[in-house]
Amino acid sequence: MQVDHHDLAHEFPEFKDRIHELKTSDTHFHKQFERYDELTKEVERLEKQDEPVTDEHMEDLKKQRLALKDELYGMLKG
Repeated sequence: MQVDHHDLAHEFPEFKDRIHELKTSDTHFHKQFERYDELTKEVERLEKQDEPVTDEHMEDLKKQRLALKDELYGMLKG
């Protein structure tokens, strides 16, 4: 199964420097970034290994990741 990679630098390449800056200077951004990364790895692992998981659980993980992505994007723009 083809798994798309959704790390934040890949999603927002134009903010690569800003991501690094905020990861080192903003504790809240760093915490949310780490949570986004954890969720991304979990979703990708489940997709790659084709593990049995309910659609609802996978959808919940993806919704959590999307909410974090939106929050992080807002911080990057700010």
